[in-house]
Amino acid sequence: MVFKKMMQAFGVGGPSVETVLANPNCRPGGFLEGQVHVLGGDHAVDVEYLAVGLITRVEVESGDSEYNTDQEFHRQRLTGSFRLDPGAKYDVPFRFDVPWETPITEVYGQHLHGMTMGLTTELEIARAVDKSDLDAVAVHPLPAQERILDALLRLGFRFSRADVERGRVYGVEQHLPFYQEIEFYPPSAYASGINQLELTFIPTPHKLQVVLEIDKRGGVFTEGRDAFGRFDIDYATVDQADWAGQLDNWLRQSAQRRGLFF
Repeated sequence: MVFKKMMQAFGVGGPSVETVLANPNCRPGGFLEGQVHVLGGDHAVDVEYLAVGLITRVEVESGDSEYNTDQEFHRQRLTGSFRLDPGAKYDVPFRFDVPWETPITEVYGQHLHGMTMGLTTELEIARAVDKSDLDAVAVHPLPAQERILDALLRLGFRFSRADVERGRVYGVEQHLPFYQEIEFYPPSAYASGINQLELTFIPTPHKLQVVLEIDKRGGVFTEGRDAFGRFDIDYATVDQADWAGQLDNWLRQSAQRRGLFF
């Protein structure tokens, strides 16, 4: 699957850049491959660098208000400085490593409502930077993430939406300045004790860290609060557990600690 994005970098007569991904689908910890085609304009320019980066939409809390911003969280320079003569053509192949903590955007062939993810191309000439518009990249779950999602769906939970929030998750290994929350509606069997379930994945190269939160009642993400569903999954043994049964037990125990029963 191939898609293209053309950008005219510096107006009429300036250089142009065409970014071509061999496949826009990837997984956390995987990679994207493609080429950037640079075409010189009407006059010679000195290019300082060519780079690509991943951007996602992040929700930021500031005092009593919230706002959304596009945040680049991983960048890779493809070139150093070079002279771009008029009409000259350069093909720059790249292999872009996708960070392990990259939020997922696709589940079972469906886009997660609320998620934005894309690759940008950046060309800098004489301290003037031009960025391309956001081009969609589809991030699919790791097999271990799929096991947890499968278990929740078997229990009857339904996807609501997902977002990315700036901040840190207490008690886990985290490198990016944000985390993803995937929200679920509960089935009728849990409705008396759960209004909403929120799921956060924070993968590492060696394990998948999972955080579950009921009703967003206080901060599984702050020290000293009830983090009933924080656990790690070993990639090598993920298929050996009954995740639906374990999740059901955790949900019931958490609800009972709050005086709720179902």
